[in-house]
Amino acid sequence: MAGGVLPVLTVVATIVALWYAAAIGLNRAWTLDQAQRQGVELTAGEILADAMSQERPVLPAPHQVFDELWATTMGEPILRERRGEYRPNPRSLFFHAWQTLAPTLLGFAIGGLAGILLAVGIVHNRAMDLSVMPWAIASQTIPILAIAPMIIVVLNSIGLEGLIPKSLISAYLSFFPVVVGMVKGLRSPNAMDLDLLRTYSASGAETFWKLRLPASVPFLFASLKVGIAAALVGTIVAELPTGARFGLGARLLTGSYYGQTIQIWSALFMAAICAAALVATLGLIERMTLRRMGLDR
Repeated sequence: MAGGVLPVLTVVATIVALWYAAAIGLNRAWTLDQAQRQGVELTAGEILADAMSQERPVLPAPHQVFDELWATTMGEPILRERRGEYRPNPRSLFFHAWQTLAPTLLGFAIGGLAGILLAVGIVHNRAMDLSVMPWAIASQTIPILAIAPMIIVVLNSIGLEGLIPKSLISAYLSFFPVVVGMVKGLRSPNAMDLDLLRTYSASGAETFWKLRLPASVPFLFASLKVGIAAALVGTIVAELPTGARFGLGARLLTGSYYGQTIQIWSALFMAAICAAALVATLGLIERMTLRRMGLDR
């Protein structure tokens, strides 16, 4: 335990120390400027204290981000009473996180399913391999910031708003890692294994279900972990051009409008926490699945 925890704590402590040093270096300029305007001489301790407690710092200190996270999660109820009814509390970061997670999960389901089906077609059809795969690769060269507003405008023109447009953008980013990983996994069985099934007169479907699909499971879960993180990024990006009032993207947008850098950083950390939780959940499902298949290590 000590051998595993100590390196992690060392890296975390180093990052926090560098973060504090960067925060002091970037924020002290404003402190010195204000002191010069007021004709006041500040000691090193006063400069240090002010640099780490500014209301709108250039770079918030770690404790400021933690305090904001705590205040907007544990310090705010998800639901609040208003006119005799319980309604979502827009001050709760948990509420904004759910507004982002809902389209993320839907988009990930759409993108993951589309990626798996496309990979199966690419592996079993030479024409799809030569025609569809290059287009799938080319689709990822289009900047999501450029295509997201176009998708939002087109879908809004036909009456699709809210969850669906954000889910489709999320699916757009998540399907490609699944395609690549699944294709690699389905092609992972070696020639000897395929020849063995041919000697047993196995059909193409039997080869798929009994050899290719089980062999692709580790590759599939590795690509799903990348895909679900990309899906979360897609949802946050999709919230920006819509002018959404709720969601982590909306928190980032309002924070940038009003110069609330601490709010921006707390939303970024909540997004990172959500991504870590999603990836950890997939990791747990992966271990359970591989153990059931007898492939756990």
